[in-house]
Amino acid sequence: MTITLSPEQVPQLQAFVTRGEFASIEDAARQLIDERLAERSIEENDDLSWAKPYVDEALAELARGEGMTLEEHKRRMAARLVALKKK
Repeated sequence: MTITLSPEQVPQLQAFVTRGEFASIEDAARQLIDERLAERSIEENDDLSWAKPYVDEALAELARGEGMTLEEHKRRMAARLVALKKK
């Protein structure tokens, strides 16, 4: 199979080769495609059941009144940024 790279992709892949990350543009393209295919496989087959305990914990915290509004979060983050800038 022949794949034609876009004009934007060639210099990006060549930069990887120049930095020594890959032996050739072909090697770079092949590995990057393999990596993305593996990522897609994980994404498509992940039922997110691992996240359920975290969601349940967060919902319980909210039920106990332990949450905060977006506005409060923004105020706290603004105060932290001010404090960091003073250091």
